[in-house]
Amino acid sequence: MELEQEKEINPWEIEKFTSEDNPDGLLEVSTFSVIFPKYREKYLQSIWGKVTQSLKAVKINCELDLIHGTMSVSTTEKTYDPYIILKARDMIKLLSRSMPYEQAVKILEDGMACEIIQIGKMVKNKERFVKRRQRLIGPRSQTLKALELLTNCYILVQGNTVSVMGDYKGLKQVQRVVEDCMNNIHPVYHIQELMIKRELAKDPSLQNENWDRYLPHFQKRNLKRKEKKKKKKIEKKDYSPFPPPQLPRKIDLQMESGEYFLSEKQKKNIEMEKKAQKKKQISEEKRRKFNQIFVPPKEEDFSNQSQSPSQKNSNPISKKKIDKIKNGFNKNFRQNINANSQQKQKNEINNYLIQVPQQDDLKQPLKKPKKSKSKQNSKSKSKQNSNSNSKQNSNSNSKQNSNSKQNLNSKQNSNSKWNIENL
Repeated sequence: MELEQEKEINPWEIEKFTSEDNPDGLLEVSTFSVIFPKYREKYLQSIWGKVTQSLKAVKINCELDLIHGTMSVSTTEKTYDPYIILKARDMIKLLSRSMPYEQAVKILEDGMACEIIQIGKMVKNKERFVKRRQRLIGPRSQTLKALELLTNCYILVQGNTVSVMGDYKGLKQVQRVVEDCMNNIHPVYHIQELMIKRELAKDPSLQNENWDRYLPHFQKRNLKRKEKKKKKKIEKKDYSPFPPPQLPRKIDLQMESGEYFLSEKQKKNIEMEKKAQKKKQISEEKRRKFNQIFVPPKEEDFSNQSQSPSQKNSNPISKKKIDKIKNGFNKNFRQNINANSQQKQKNEINNYLIQVPQQDDLKQPLKKPKKSKSKQNSKSKSKQNSNSNSKQNSNSNSKQNSNSKQNLNSKQNSNSKWNIENL
């Protein structure tokens, strides 16, 4: 029976503190006061009756000062719990941070704690702060509801603070999520991790094991952003008590240059001259750019440059390869010469036989080329005059032609026989 009673006892359970534990009460009176914003006056006035009733049950007095905008809590002679005054102080803080009365009263229970997280100083830029705070709330406050279900805490985001109420374990989890959200880590990653831990806690076999292998690990990526243009710093001028000098008028400048005293024609002529000068300058620049195309580039002088030893030996050939090439050339030199000489002789004979005309071809008379009709008509008259002279010379020419043909045939036959005998 004794063993069964020991098993039923929970050593972590907080026992209730009663008047029997401290019948004499407290020696001194302790008070706490909290400032509340002006927009909470009407709500606190309507609720203050309920607040006094709940605190009287715990033997604590409370006051509401609307002139100074403060709420105060103090102990009495009948208070027996020394820690209840701290719970009452937390209740006043939560009411000043816009938490409803129905939720703030639960702080008086045992095992409940609260924390007010300051998020206003975590981010310097106001626009960035508003975006990250909205990220914590989520669309239609869905992320807050998910955190409340996973941590068993009540979360309220108001202004520059986040007020949380729940057990101690849940408070640490919520504080971590809020701080990481302000440091640009999305709360969805923490929600995913809490959901996995909740499922692992249900398995008793995994109570004494490490859960890191089951939890997700996310790496932070720093994406490159556009660099903001730096504003040009305006140099401050030296301070002078005197006003700045008066700027000259347009007429004054014309009078100084002498343009004011010129006529309209003279002014037009000056403008035309200026335009002509500009045109000349533009045309000269265009011509210079066009002529640059025809200028040859400068060539480097390689005569004075001496090759470095690394360049000389960049493609070295071994001595063995050179010796092999020489030996092979000496061995096959005579064979190559003999083969090449025989082929050359055969080619020369064939070419000569093609060039030598045969005897049948020499007997055939040579054909004269035909003349054009235009030349015949023009020379017809000249022929009639020269016919008489041509008949006299024809006989002499025919004899000379016959002699020349016989000489040519004899020479060619003699040359062909001599060449063939030599071969």
